[in-house]
Amino acid sequence: MLFIVIVILVILGILLVRTIILTSKRNKAIKQNGIETDAVVTRVVESVSTDDDDDSGSEIYSYTYYVTFQTQEGQTVEARLSSGKTLDVRVNDAGWDRDLHEGSHVRILYLPEQPDCAILVAE
Repeated sequence: MLFIVIVILVILGILLVRTIILTSKRNKAIKQNGIETDAVVTRVVESVSTDDDDDSGSEIYSYTYYVTFQTQEGQTVEARLSSGKTLDVRVNDAGWDRDLHEGSHVRILYLPEQPDCAILVAE
């Protein structure tokens, strides 16, 4: 039974590393070749988890932002906004010094072949 658990954990670890590598490559491609445009924050999804390293049971809040924008071809797209640093956008990790909320106007970068993921342009 322990062997099966270990195998499952190894497989999950491999999948997580693969996801991180692919996300990193995608974000690098967006930064190098992305098209810059205006967007509007349309959704903010809040996730709450408990800090396992903290005995007080403090909560960690993580936010994922979605933006809507028009591509160069005129197509309206909703994309997940990535900080370019983490899988889940965490305000502190991203280093954003402003409060993003529904209706916020932002500048983003996106790839025409994958417009459903965008990166916030640093100001």
